[in-house]
Amino acid sequence: MKTLKTILLGAILFTSFSGFSQTEKEAKIMKDAEKVKMKMVKTDQGLKTFMDNSTAYVIFPNVGEGALIIGGASGNGVVYENGKPVGLADLKKVDVGLQAGGQALSEIIFFETEEALAKFKDDELTFSAEASAVVLESGASKNANYSDGVVVFAMPKAGIMADLSVGGQRLSYDSFDDRSDK
Repeated sequence: MKTLKTILLGAILFTSFSGFSQTEKEAKIMKDAEKVKMKMVKTDQGLKTFMDNSTAYVIFPNVGEGALIIGGASGNGVVYENGKPVGLADLKKVDVGLQAGGQALSEIIFFETEEALAKFKDDELTFSAEASAVVLESGASKNANYSDGVVVFAMPKAGIMADLSVGGQRLSYDSFDDRSDK
């Protein structure tokens, strides 16, 4: 009977903790996000000010983009509030126009206000064709401004892409807190 109780207790503990554990993919995304965060701040020290003063930010360490007339992009990222990871994000982009090529980049999105962050968390934040990212280089953050409570920085990693297109970018959010409720 004592052995059965021990096995049952062990099974309950294993089951409850496995629900909170991260997958290998999520752990890799988080590790990559931390590396990109350090690299971006090293490239432009002004990003530290955005990180310290924003309501929250999302780092997408690896965004892949490709196109030949019709294009798309995809990436996974980590959401930070007060400098601590609070969830994961997913980025999807579709566009049509005069475009060709492929590239890999890292992207960071800063939320200036609670309202902008709430729109993101409610999966209501989309970027139109007019929205553009500030290409990250030394000093680029000095002239960057929020638009509707959001500013985006991108750091190319590899590839080349010619792009004159119309489309949109959609973001989704998965809170770590929501996982503990399941």
